[in-house]
Amino acid sequence: MSVLIVGSGNVDLVSQVERIPAPGETVLSTGFATHAGGKGNNQATAAARASAHTTFIGAFGDDDNGARLLASLADSGVHTLVRTSTEPTGIAMITVAGTGENAIVVNAGANATLTRLTEDELRAIADATIVLLQLEIPLATVVEAARGATGTVVLNAAPARPLSRDLLAAVDLLVVNEHEAELLGGADELLTVVPRLVVTLGAAGAVVHTREATTAVAGIHVEAVDTTGAGDTFCGALVARLDEGAALPEAVRFATAAAALSVTRAGAVPAIPTREEIDDFHATH
Repeated sequence: MSVLIVGSGNVDLVSQVERIPAPGETVLSTGFATHAGGKGNNQATAAARASAHTTFIGAFGDDDNGARLLASLADSGVHTLVRTSTEPTGIAMITVAGTGENAIVVNAGANATLTRLTEDELRAIADATIVLLQLEIPLATVVEAARGATGTVVLNAAPARPLSRDLLAAVDLLVVNEHEAELLGGADELLTVVPRLVVTLGAAGAVVHTREATTAVAGIHVEAVDTTGAGDTFCGALVARLDEGAALPEAVRFATAAAALSVTRAGAVPAIPTREEIDDFHATH
């Protein structure tokens, strides 16, 4: 059993503010931190910390930020097939308000060079039980990876963008938030193409849609400190639990607990919980 993530890695530059500035407005930061991040990197870390045997395919720059991301992944037990790019490692500029809400601008950098998957990368994709993909890398690479998978293909369609039916037809499980679901035509339309769909609702939980049934999973009330990376924690924990053979609703409940726990802490990767932490939290909520 194994999970493989093809995706992005960024270094997050995080400014704490009282509130997210309006267009044209300047606000003063109350704190600043630098963390490992990026949707692919976050999801790989979350899957590994949730006890999945995890491989990450990505592209980092030959710079200190790339070395930082590689060290972070290694610390979490992630096996890496990471290319070294002449472009700098991706950067995300994140503003986090006192409410825990955030605004994010991403400079793709080396992530944009992750194109034309190699034979070794395609072999690793074909060997994985679950392949998890997102949309912070070139879309053609997402399509290539989905088509090259022989196991279960899970797509987290974020950041939001229109997707072709050809890509969706290669997906076994689609994970989106409610806004992304609307952009892609809504649950009913999506279920004509993908067999299973999870729509996340933030603090309100999630809804599991299949062609046979719809199941609501309640959210877990916590005091949010920082919501950055919560969706990625959800996705990584979800595939880790699915890789163990859990039914989709139970995997979503587990992932909901992991995401809720993550928002009680600052940062993306620093906030991702371990399996022991998730199990303890899940057992009491």
